Amino acid sequence: MLLDELVRTTDAVASTRSRLAKVDALAALLRRLEPADIATAVGLLTARPRQGRVGVGWRGMSAAMGEPAAEPSLTIADLDAALDRLLVTSGAGSAAERAATLRTLTAAATEREQAFIAGVLLGELRTGALEGVLTDAVARAADRPVDAVRRAAMLSGDLGETALLAMTGTAAQLEQVGLVVGRPVQPMLASTAASAGAALEVTGEASVEYKLDGARIQVHRLGDDVRIFTRTLAEVTHRLPEVVEVVRRLPVRDVILDGETLALNEDGGPRPFQETMSRFGADAARDTLLHPWFFDVLHVDGRDLLDEPLMTRIEVLERIAPGYRIPGEITADAAVAEVVARDALAAGHEGVVVKAVGSAYAAGRRGSNWVKVKPVLTYDLVVLACEWGSGRRTGLLSNLHLGALDPTGEFGEPGGYVMVGKTFKGLTDALLQWQTGRFQELEVRRTAGTVWVEPVTVVEIAIDGVQQSSRYPGGIALRFARVKRYRDDKTAAEADTIQTLRALLRS
Repeated sequence: MLLDELVRTTDAVASTRSRLAKVDALAALLRRLEPADIATAVGLLTARPRQGRVGVGWRGMSAAMGEPAAEPSLTIADLDAALDRLLVTSGAGSAAERAATLRTLTAAATEREQAFIAGVLLGELRTGALEGVLTDAVARAADRPVDAVRRAAMLSGDLGETALLAMTGTAAQLEQVGLVVGRPVQPMLASTAASAGAALEVTGEASVEYKLDGARIQVHRLGDDVRIFTRTLAEVTHRLPEVVEVVRRLPVRDVILDGETLALNEDGGPRPFQETMSRFGADAARDTLLHPWFFDVLHVDGRDLLDEPLMTRIEVLERIAPGYRIPGEITADAAVAEVVARDALAAGHEGVVVKAVGSAYAAGRRGSNWVKVKPVLTYDLVVLACEWGSGRRTGLLSNLHLGALDPTGEFGEPGGYVMVGKTFKGLTDALLQWQTGRFQELEVRRTAGTVWVEPVTVVEIAIDGVQQSSRYPGGIALRFARVKRYRDDKTAAEADTIQTLRALLRS
């Protein structure tokens, strides 16, 4: 298929706010694709090509842009092959070779295609074709139940391959997609409440567990082979040899565990999050050891546990890893839940997560069965731009423009980010230096006082609440926002939504 046909579909999707119209347009495109193009096209539509990031930044992309082609001739396969070349080109002379590959690619592209290619390579394609919409479109095009498609995508971690199976395989093959030890699944996520008691009102009887200030890990063991993945499904096994050894000692043959890892001080309390992430990001072992804590088990010795109630999964976890289970207590009593929350804070942790004891493990979903509670209001937002500082911050990028995810397009482009405030508070000298360098690498344009960046950087912001405001399109502004930390372990797609922040107006 010509790339132009895919690009025109993305334009049609971006031009409407109707979810039904988006699904119809995408389903029609999927039906016209050759099987060899299906997985590739899905990756392009979500700005997640199968090659991942190929190391092309804004400056490299801009330098490669020349006179566009008059007529479309590029195919989806042509673009896929060019991305393959960019991915594998390295070593002496690679910069010139990569630049030549980009120039050849863009010279064969029309103006519309050039813009699309730039959006894919820079990770900023804004078509409104979020994975949820595209999942519905796959189900429509393949005439398969959307729940079956969604589940297969969550368990395989690959919507493109799921689309190929749904379109070319049988219904039974789609239904048979399940957990595979060694293949990561998208993690279950939590919503937010103001107190443990309020969370318990949502969940009913629940396991009230400490919320650790660490890095999320998903650990797979098959015999003696142990693999560890981050919350974004990147493999980090080689960075965590101490966790590998712990899991190898567990009395199981095969297992999939969900948990956290963090650095501890001499008294057994948590070290600062930055120390954990510094060690977590290292390619080799360091003096700081990371301790694993597990809060869920998805598979054990040939038995899938995803659809089992949490109570059952906890019983299995207690049996196989009693010394590594996150502290908590099962209760339906709000007073007991509040005591656990206070104990967690006293031990130096972030708060608690309240989990309904009858709930299944909903891979990749955020719902009301898991509810996190922190003592201060903190939200994960995306940096949209940064202003140059003044005074002692002259020459440094200081004041952050903060955006919340708008998944439905209620206040702008579906899948885009709605600005909700600014802050320069909480930034240390080290963070100022870091973000000044980093945001110029992510620059997409600038004015005299502001550098606009690719919306890919997640920052955790503490606030006292929100207030109504006509300044921003979402109708709210943050109150007393301050930076807690940057979240390198999270993607922009995991940012909190504008709807979540607006709900604070009613709380």
